[in-house]
Amino acid sequence: MASKVSCLYVLTVVCWASALWYLSITRPTSSYTGHRQISSISIARKNVSFGNIRTRPINPHSFDFLINEPNKCEKSVPFLVILISTTHKEFDARQAIRETWGDENNFKGIKIATLFLLGKNADPVLNQMVEQESQIFHDIIVEDFIDSYHNLTLKTLMGMRWVAMFCSKAKYVMKTDSDIFVNMDNLIYKLLKPNTKPRRRYFTGYVINGGPIRDVRSKWYMPRDLYPDSNYPPFCSGTGYIFSADVAELIYKTSLHTRLLHLEDVYVGLCLRKLGIHPFQNSGFNHWKMAYSLCRYRRVITVHQITPEEMHRIWNDMSSKKHLRC
Repeated sequence: MASKVSCLYVLTVVCWASALWYLSITRPTSSYTGHRQISSISIARKNVSFGNIRTRPINPHSFDFLINEPNKCEKSVPFLVILISTTHKEFDARQAIRETWGDENNFKGIKIATLFLLGKNADPVLNQMVEQESQIFHDIIVEDFIDSYHNLTLKTLMGMRWVAMFCSKAKYVMKTDSDIFVNMDNLIYKLLKPNTKPRRRYFTGYVINGGPIRDVRSKWYMPRDLYPDSNYPPFCSGTGYIFSADVAELIYKTSLHTRLLHLEDVYVGLCLRKLGIHPFQNSGFNHWKMAYSLCRYRRVITVHQITPEEMHRIWNDMSSKKHLRC
């Protein structure tokens, strides 16, 4: 009896399954749904083209300005915009730059705009201090990414974005760091030459030809999966480089389609290669610490690893014109 019941149960299940299968392939609504799904898949496949893939950002710079100076270039167009990468605790360095080579009023008849670049700090007190500093000096821009060594590239891209959005008619832009002394006389009169026609697609600094460092203990370690090639394109040391203002927008837009790297100067070099812009070597850009000599400093454009105290000393010596006797 049990075996007969089991057979009847199995037969009933098979019959119901057959009926449901028949209904599923004959009902109009089912066939319409299936057609609609196939059509949508076909449409999606048509929309996915190599052109669309290239135009879809892989590195969207989706950060908001927390502190901004959008009107800094409104009254007059700067000849030179100086973008200085800094951190929250480096107030003394920023103030030394404001009082020496970064003073916007150093050159009569030549408009200079100086800006300090920052991200967001994890300490709200430091953020508040920077905000108060900004209200006094109006020379700070901040976006809402975390301020860290690995986000230096984002900091530079923020500066490029700012120039493209708010100061695109400037002639030249300099990107540098807060521990750099800049010999502004050499930069303005010997390199940029205000009385000459401004260059386009121009980029210069201390050009480095090198490759990735695979030692995990190194500050400049580059994982192979992030950058598999054995050589970097030529790039300018991030301690200081100059470019024509049109390049700012070009680099920013190119960065949207270029995989992000944490080594800021290398990353800018990658963008330049995509743009077909070759950085020019300039021996005036010194990216190492150089023993102080007034006569030696007279011949350079940048010097690295300068403390705020040293910055004042160098500036005072330069201002006294003692170096002209060299």
